[in-house]
Amino acid sequence: MSDQPSVSPKVSCKGVDVFYGDQQVIHNVSMDIADRAVTAFIGPSGCGKSTFLRCINRMNDTIEGARVEGLVEIDGENVNAQGIDPVTIRSRVGMVFQKPNPFPKSIYDNVAYGPRIHGLVRDQMDLDEIVERSLVRAGLWDEVSDRLDSPGTSLSSGQQQRLCIARAIAVGPEIILMDEPCSALDPIATARIEALIDDLRQRFCIVVITHSMQQAARVSQTTAFFHDGRLIEHGETEMIFTNPADTRTQDYITGRFG
Repeated sequence: MSDQPSVSPKVSCKGVDVFYGDQQVIHNVSMDIADRAVTAFIGPSGCGKSTFLRCINRMNDTIEGARVEGLVEIDGENVNAQGIDPVTIRSRVGMVFQKPNPFPKSIYDNVAYGPRIHGLVRDQMDLDEIVERSLVRAGLWDEVSDRLDSPGTSLSSGQQQRLCIARAIAVGPEIILMDEPCSALDPIATARIEALIDDLRQRFCIVVITHSMQQAARVSQTTAFFHDGRLIEHGETEMIFTNPADTRTQDYITGRFG
């Protein structure tokens, strides 16, 4: 928990409500998310963390019956405004899931896929540079540079997750969302991912959902605690963990529930 986040928010959410059919699952959530910093979302299972996370890149659009109300802005632009292409939003907002999910393609093609379909490259040399740079940033290049034609699925779980991070950053996003990126990994692979997150925050706005209080404390500068679809508390990680304002936050952090 070293540097504090910058003052201007990358993402600004005001009065966000989410419904699945008639059921309201997110209630009036407002928060700013800083650029070039890590924000951790914590809270018990089913509290709305992932649903709220998906508001940032309009992934809730893919869920039948889901409806998002309120304002979600990236750099002051309403992501739900008419005429905004969700594909464009998702090229600005990379996503890494709980379980590593490499494509059934080579290591090279996993990373090259996004830049190709988004038309980000002029020629093969351009593509080679993006693939190498993304794998370097994901801390994977030294381990795979001599076998880029091997299937992505041939890698270990930790390597697969770093490959998925390389794939996410290859299209040059501004924001990276990570939904429990270490829950399927062993402690050594988890440590690698945490070190990577700390490095990536120099360039990206990062939001991490985690069930591990220790992980939230290690990797984030700000923490948001959700409970029953509501944002209970949001502030500097150190303050949330040492002097929370709400007893529910205190009870969750100390393991009394959750």
